[in-house]
Amino acid sequence: MCGIAGFVSREPLGPEAPSLGAQLLRGMVHRGPDGEGRFASDHIWLGMRRLSIIDLGGGWQPLYNENRSIVLVANGEIYNYVELRENLKSRGHRFQTGSDCETIAHLYEEYGENCVDHIRGMFAFALWDNPRGRLILARDRMGEKPLYLHEKEGRLHFASELRPLITSGVTPFAIDPPSVDLHLHFGYVPEPRTMVKDVTKLPAGCTMTIDIAGWRTVTKRYWSMNDAPALAGDPVELVHEQLQEIGKLITRSDVPVGVALSGGLDSSLVAALAARHSPQTLQTFTVGYEGSVDSDERIDAQRFASHLGMPWQEVVLSTSEVVDGFPSLVERTDDPIADIAGYGYYTVMRTAREHGVPVMLQGQGGDELFWGYPWVREAAARSHLKALARRHGWKAFPDYWLAELPPTLSVRDVRRWLKKMCGISPAVSKIRNDLDTPGDELVFYNLNNEFVAADALTTRVYAKEYLDSLPSRHANTCFNGAKYWDDIDVALTSLICDTYLLENGLAQGDRLSMASSVELRLPLVDYRLVETVVGLRKTRADHADPPKNLLRKVATDILPDWVMNRKKRGFSPPVDQWLTGIHQKYSTDLLDGFLVREGLLHRETLSQLAKSPPSRGPLRNVWFSLVVLEAWCRSMKKLSFSSV
Repeated sequence: MCGIAGFVSREPLGPEAPSLGAQLLRGMVHRGPDGEGRFASDHIWLGMRRLSIIDLGGGWQPLYNENRSIVLVANGEIYNYVELRENLKSRGHRFQTGSDCETIAHLYEEYGENCVDHIRGMFAFALWDNPRGRLILARDRMGEKPLYLHEKEGRLHFASELRPLITSGVTPFAIDPPSVDLHLHFGYVPEPRTMVKDVTKLPAGCTMTIDIAGWRTVTKRYWSMNDAPALAGDPVELVHEQLQEIGKLITRSDVPVGVALSGGLDSSLVAALAARHSPQTLQTFTVGYEGSVDSDERIDAQRFASHLGMPWQEVVLSTSEVVDGFPSLVERTDDPIADIAGYGYYTVMRTAREHGVPVMLQGQGGDELFWGYPWVREAAARSHLKALARRHGWKAFPDYWLAELPPTLSVRDVRRWLKKMCGISPAVSKIRNDLDTPGDELVFYNLNNEFVAADALTTRVYAKEYLDSLPSRHANTCFNGAKYWDDIDVALTSLICDTYLLENGLAQGDRLSMASSVELRLPLVDYRLVETVVGLRKTRADHADPPKNLLRKVATDILPDWVMNRKKRGFSPPVDQWLTGIHQKYSTDLLDGFLVREGLLHRETLSQLAKSPPSRGPLRNVWFSLVVLEAWCRSMKKLSFSSV
């Protein structure tokens, strides 16, 4: 695990190259505190900062093939490296280190750019094929490891984080205006865009090939969950098999491993799998909140850790710590991500490092893969109805009306149904809306309350010139396309993973763990598990099942009954207290801040928001997105000035 950076040029590099490379690496010391490695040639400079996890004494990068014609720097963990090494040795390859990443160089010798097809893990790498004068950049299938790109005039720079591209002077900080609208709607910027003009991300599941001769650049998608073959068989058995397999692979480490343990199903499942397969005793870490009872999971987590025989550590967050640390947290996320839960993630990772645990396991991905979010399940149901309306128009109305029947015959449900004109009123509203929106636009984020609130607020909060520059329904473009209607359930699984999971969950997980020099591993986003779930979903639609129904069935064979049956709490920090404190301390920063000076936001509307915090609800989340973005812009501008 490390941070990688480098650049490749059509023309031979000048004498400034070593200094520029050093500046790129200097911005990522937190990703690799154990040392660094560099490689330079006429047209290429590669560098890395190392966090030692496998082969502590010998796994230094760059890594090479036998005759050193292939040069590699890589960030991540290759979980199946033991199996790959044995296979490659049988083909005559000789290894110089025990590093998991060295397998990539030898796989390239065997399979060329298709080497990525054989890797099971999380990674971003840069591989220089010296005889061909070719650089290969690659990113893992689900996008756990990032790779930022800046290309201009026959030269391409890349780095594991955005900030080094700014602090090194590779590109000045200039905001990408369309991304501001995306951030306000989503709370993050969907890839491949970033908030910085002229900087993009290599998309997840993609490779990029740069040939020096003629300066030819080709980006290729090598994996998509949508391409998973349909799968028949016992769903519980098939998913259980994949979880057991990844449980064995993901606990391989030459350093201590821990688990971020809450009281929820996902993290409990990850802890149980790790305890079953790890040769070492794992430590567990749980976050709690000062003065909080309803949202505190420490009692449940401690009990389960004791059941597994795992040492348990708690960390208690105070409101003052969250409020005072808000600007630094925003800077650590690298991208602007408006998620108030981020400080909890960061604190758990920091505590793990303080206890000598540089590898952590976490349960992200379960909600996205197994229909854990109510609004995504509703989006699936609504999209299936819209598919009927696309074909039959108002003749589909009976299906809309049937969907409004009361869920039970209880007095409360029937009374609600009667008040809505026996379901006629909402059915009319929904079919009319579906027929009025673009036919290829899937029902997706436009059911998310924060997205809808942002859509309604744009005419008030955006400066007129900026508003006029945006295309109609700009934020909806990521879920607009004929391809989504072939298999709605699979499309929505892919979309929630490619948006919220990727740019909120995985991005925060990577940045806020690496900020404390901790490697984060996520068993529930293993691509073989993902392909299994999607393959089963192609055989049988399951969005109408109870939430996380399949995962719960699998977990009954792994978790004790008292864990399965306890009340769900979820990750629920004391949001009211935190946001009130942040509003009091930082809201006025918006009034004459960066976003106003850039002509993006309307000062008068911001003044109203600054006077009093929005009440609970979607509008408050939109306000928080604005405060996060302003704090992030100030931080990046400061970093840009410091590099001059």
